Amino acid sequence: MKRILDCTASDFEKMGKEDLLQSIKASEGRTLIAEVVCQATPVYPGLTNAEYASAFGADLILLNYLDVYVPNIEGLENVHPDQTIHEMKKLVGRPVGMNLEPVDTEAESLETLNDLPEGRKAIPSSLKKAKELGVDFICLTGNPKTGVTNKAIKKSIKAAKELDLLVIAGKMHGAGVKEGLAANDTVKGFVYAGADIVLLPGVGTVPGVTLEKTQALIDTVHDAGAIALTTIGTSQEGAEKETIQQIALYNKMAGADIHHIGDAGMNGIAIPERIMDYSITIRGKRHTYTRMAASVRR
Repeated sequence: MKRILDCTASDFEKMGKEDLLQSIKASEGRTLIAEVVCQATPVYPGLTNAEYASAFGADLILLNYLDVYVPNIEGLENVHPDQTIHEMKKLVGRPVGMNLEPVDTEAESLETLNDLPEGRKAIPSSLKKAKELGVDFICLTGNPKTGVTNKAIKKSIKAAKELDLLVIAGKMHGAGVKEGLAANDTVKGFVYAGADIVLLPGVGTVPGVTLEKTQALIDTVHDAGAIALTTIGTSQEGAEKETIQQIALYNKMAGADIHHIGDAGMNGIAIPERIMDYSITIRGKRHTYTRMAASVRR
């Protein structure tokens, strides 16, 4: 099995769930996932934000705000809805996943919450449709003002595992409800429910998330048998280069297997240069430039 650092488009085409997980583990904390908003107008016309994120060094693409029943991606034209994900994967030559949101209707909210369409909720029918669309992984998390709770995430993990999906699970921020983001029992519960990858807020991205606390949680995830993903879900993907570099190094020091950069730096994407800065920080120019330059025909 190749490290994800060495994989090209033809390698990714052959990978199943376990292959992808193993290639991430073998890369020792040098895997980068970039999130993009499907409904946002791309940085420049003629391409999708996913293509820009890929061009600046992302190994994996995470689609946000995608409705599985109306799978529209801005910049991707003249594609049958059922072929949207397949076409996206051909264009970027990388694994592509999507968010679905485990909304808890009984959650104690801190603000007025948004009403999500069924196609964005992490319910059995939407999870099944996501698999039919061909996603490589599902991320069970919450956008701002969605009312997602850890309890609901755990329930959705079990539903996703029944479909044999590769599951990322956890909260990047509060999602509009009154509860703690992560604790040892929470992350262990996600793993025991079936999560392959546990999502945690990156060091310095939400109040109180220190290097020491994040390292302890990542150790718990690893001990429970899963891998850990740290996130920037608080618009710091639009911060200066030095901020990104500091967050990246702290997350790597904490033991992150995968590093996530969010979609709110510009119009539905991180500032592209920040994707590259994050990549260079965790794996140097050698692997960053190789990822950026490799043709999707390799």
